[in-house]
Amino acid sequence: MSELRDKNGLTEKEFLAAYRPGDYEKPSVAVDMVIFTIMDKDADNYRRLPEKELKVLLIQRGGHPYLGKWALPGGFVEPDETTEQAAERELAEETAAEGLYLEQLYTFSDPHRDPRTWVMSCSYMALADSSRINVRAGDDARSAEWFTVSLEEKLIEENRTGDSVKKKTALNLVLSSAQNSLCAEIIQEQCRSSSGTKNTYKISSSDGIAFDHAKIIAYAVQRLRGKIEYTDIALNLMPELFTLTQLQQVYEVILGRELIKAPFRRKYGILAEPTEKTTSDEGHRPSRLFRRRWL
Repeated sequence: MSELRDKNGLTEKEFLAAYRPGDYEKPSVAVDMVIFTIMDKDADNYRRLPEKELKVLLIQRGGHPYLGKWALPGGFVEPDETTEQAAERELAEETAAEGLYLEQLYTFSDPHRDPRTWVMSCSYMALADSSRINVRAGDDARSAEWFTVSLEEKLIEENRTGDSVKKKTALNLVLSSAQNSLCAEIIQEQCRSSSGTKNTYKISSSDGIAFDHAKIIAYAVQRLRGKIEYTDIALNLMPELFTLTQLQQVYEVILGRELIKAPFRRKYGILAEPTEKTTSDEGHRPSRLFRRRWL
C-alpha cells in the first residue's frame, strides 16, 4: 500500500524531515497559580464565632520586571512536562502540600502581557484548608504573604439588541495584608446571545500588582463564586471536621452576602454528614461536627 502524499507530493516522513519550527515565532508558556484559602479574622469576643476571610497567596518579586511588586506564584513550563504537571510542581514548591484541589482557569495570551517577551499564562486555581499549607517564598521572591480578597462588581451599562445582551461591568479588586494594600479596576465586557456568552477583561488601573495578575485573580473569584452554588467545591476549603455554621460562613464570605440559615441547610446540608464529635473550648454551646460527604 502506497503512502499518502500531500498536495506537494510529500509523504508524512518527508514533510516532517523538511519542517522548520523556527519559521513560526513561539511564545514562552508559564503557569500562574491562584491559591485560595479561608482564614479566621481576629476575633475580639470569645463567645462569638470568628468571622471568615477569603485569602489569596501572593509573592513579592525579587527581580525585574515589576521588581518589588506583588504577583501570583508560578513559573515557566519545563520542556518535559504538561501545564498541569507544572502547576502541581509549583503548588508543591510554594505550599509544601500535595493533593490539593486544582483546576485550570483560562489561558491568558495577550502578546504584551509580559514586557520581557511573548509569554502565555495557563492559569490554575487551587483551594485548600489553611492548616494544610506551609507557605515558603521561592529563590526569586522577596517574601510571600496571604492577602484578604475583596471583589466588588458594579454595572456600568447594559444594551439589548435583538437576542443579544451586552454588559460592561467594573470589577474593583482590593487585596490587603497586615503590611500592604493593593488595588485594581478591571473592566469586564460580556456579550450574551443565542450562540453563547463571550467575556473580555481589560485592566484600567492597577496599583502594586504585577503583570496582568489582577485580571487573573478577578477571573478566579468569579469562577469560585459561580461554581460554589452548584457544586461541592467549597468543601475543599474546609478542615476535616467543621460545623454547618462554619460552612455557611465560608459560603457567605465567598458570595459576599448573608444567607438565611434554614434555606442554606436545606440546600447545602447534603454535602456534609454528621459525626459523633462536638466542638469544645469555644466559649459557647457545643455544636455538632460534620465531615465531607463524598457524593
